[in-house]
Amino acid sequence: MTDHDGTSPRPDRLRAEVTAAASRLAVRDEDLARLLERHGPPPVWHRGAGFTTLVHTILGQQVSLASARSALDRSRRAVGGDLTPEALVATGIDGLRAHGLTRQKASYLVGVAESVVAGRLDLDGLDGLTDDEVIAALVAERGIGRWTADIHLLMGMARPDVWPSGDLALIIAARTWTHVGPTASGETVAQHATRWAPDRSTAARMLWHAYLLERGRPLDEDPL
Repeated sequence: MTDHDGTSPRPDRLRAEVTAAASRLAVRDEDLARLLERHGPPPVWHRGAGFTTLVHTILGQQVSLASARSALDRSRRAVGGDLTPEALVATGIDGLRAHGLTRQKASYLVGVAESVVAGRLDLDGLDGLTDDEVIAALVAERGIGRWTADIHLLMGMARPDVWPSGDLALIIAARTWTHVGPTASGETVAQHATRWAPDRSTAARMLWHAYLLERGRPLDEDPL
């Protein structure tokens, strides 16, 4: 779902692709057909594939949406502007901690920034890799686990067939609106999701969409 020059697709193109994928899924799966009929196509929620997106996703690990956004804002204040790898390295762990980040999250961000500056992690080069290769490159970094890599693939790089199996909102949504069962584990939900390949990213968007709507959450903000 990326253009040939490695850039993220235009919003109108991505919207068209997600809408088409939702229609394909509705033909194949009655659960998703009901969601599409009830709520319509899901929002796109595209963050872009850059370094700031990766920072945002790392900060979103195991915390609320509000906490992740607050940490992102504090990180920007700490570096005095744009969250570039060079700015994070210069700010350092202590500089981030002085603006309220935990030592663990600060060390993760500085470590990833150092890898980018040193060329060990080539974010621009990820676009030419397969999904599995992108995941391997990202999880090699301290502080980046499988959920973070999956979300970067889906929300950042707009890859079409990603299922973030560790995402609690998706597990809850699948338990609620599919036949997977009300007590299904994350592993069981992920196995169930294989039937939605090669459009699992859109299936995830449809379930996140329902999850937010049923809870009265705003749709102009992504669910992570």
